Amino acid sequence: MKLLIADDHTLFRDTLVQYIERAYPGAKVALAKDFHETQKILADEQDYDLVVLDFKMPGMNGFEGLKFMRDSYPGKPVAIMSGVAEPDDVRTSLELGARAYFPKTLSGKSLLNGIQQVLSGKPYIPLEENTENYAPAYYNDPKPKTTHTNGASDKDPQEIRRILEDLGLTPRERQIVTHLARGETNQDIADSLNLKIVTVKLHVRSICRKLGAKNRTVAALKLRDCGLPTD
Repeated sequence: MKLLIADDHTLFRDTLVQYIERAYPGAKVALAKDFHETQKILADEQDYDLVVLDFKMPGMNGFEGLKFMRDSYPGKPVAIMSGVAEPDDVRTSLELGARAYFPKTLSGKSLLNGIQQVLSGKPYIPLEENTENYAPAYYNDPKPKTTHTNGASDKDPQEIRRILEDLGLTPRERQIVTHLARGETNQDIADSLNLKIVTVKLHVRSICRKLGAKNRTVAALKLRDCGLPTD
């Protein structure tokens, strides 16, 4: 595991690195205090498994830093980290290609889970089940603002089915979206449904088009908005 973590809060940055190195003794972590230093580090060395950027640090200029990463290092996994996970910021970050959005209110355990999830090829989306607020902790942590902790949906299955039919999804696509909403990779879906991965990719592309989603991460977010369960 080789990470680049950029954050202008020294205490938070150093504490996070110590936690990562305790959990993964072989991990290599490079540090930057602003976006300018991040650019300098990447100019010299680019083989990082994940680049984590603080949304508010000097030099980021809102989403401009993320756009720079997308354009300059296409395919490089990037995650955004912020003190507050505003819904519009999360959505825009995902649309611009971020693989994850980590609120700083996450516990260390949840953050490590999120990093591992991104490294395995799955997006990490901080979403509460009512889709109106983004949760401060997920997966192995309690969700204080919701009454559900198992990823279940409040919507009736028949209502979800009607929503999916209204989107014009085929029966096979309706199978695939249940896996897509959970953040599964194309290979995971192919294995679960006994399909060829190229077939899954074609279906995912069609689903994204019908949902008006720029990528599969945004599609997963929209599917959760429709009420699909996440586990």
